[in-house]
Amino acid sequence: MKVTISGDVDFIRRINNSNFSGVVHSTFNRTFNIQCSGDGELFTIACRMVDNAPNTLIIDSDDLSSWGIEVNDRVFVKNNTLYIENKLAILVEKARIWASAIPAYPCNIDTLSRNLKTIKEYIDAHGKEGGIKKKPTVQNSFEAELARMLELRTSLLWSELLKNHKSQALKHAVSLVGLGPGLTPSGDDFLVGLFTAINMIDSPFYDWRPFCEAVTKKARHLTNDISYTTLEKAAMGKVRESIINLVNSLIADNEEDLILSLNKVFNIGSSSGTDIALGLVCGLEANIIAGGKV
Repeated sequence: MKVTISGDVDFIRRINNSNFSGVVHSTFNRTFNIQCSGDGELFTIACRMVDNAPNTLIIDSDDLSSWGIEVNDRVFVKNNTLYIENKLAILVEKARIWASAIPAYPCNIDTLSRNLKTIKEYIDAHGKEGGIKKKPTVQNSFEAELARMLELRTSLLWSELLKNHKSQALKHAVSLVGLGPGLTPSGDDFLVGLFTAINMIDSPFYDWRPFCEAVTKKARHLTNDISYTTLEKAAMGKVRESIINLVNSLIADNEEDLILSLNKVFNIGSSSGTDIALGLVCGLEANIIAGGKV
């Protein structure tokens, strides 16, 4: 039996209401995913090295591969405890409740503008290549074409954001879904960062939230289940804790904390963290430009 260290408020609520059941969808060393039998939504069990995230429980374990959890194992709730077959029981009673909360857009953008310049330079120097950030040299024509498409489509999306053309921006955003390497493709990760910036309360692009929802409606069959769930949550303003910490650092005047937060985002996936950070930069810069036109 394992104790939950912390968990998403909605996931814990569903367990406590005893209305959660499903099967194991996918397994990894540090996480495994559960597909709910009711609506097909994905939920995640993660070890303590992973940060809080929507639909996620962080349990008191260093590695989840030793439990013998397999795809299609039955998952059910009994007495406020989540069971995976007879292999693992997860207590949520004493868990620290976590809820995703993206900070509001700042009234004074001077610090944000300065910090954006800092992280753009840091991403140029230290960001992981192979996704939105191009490799200096590519191995083959497929890799070259993928890099070209990512660059072109993010550029087109940026252009339409600045023109306030929602229909054209939607077309280019959808063209990024499922594009690029990784379990969560680079195009999807870029959109997660962009959606984060759009969902900052009081931001100039805050009224574009229906745009985020429109992208995810079209994305359902364009990417894999895990990436789609992350996109869908980000469209609703729900992202993982490390991304929220980076946003908080961007609007605070502490460069050391800013770089620390950015490095933690870099640790997401292979190039995923860099792709998310670049999407966030895109969205925040669009907010600053749009704000200057008001």
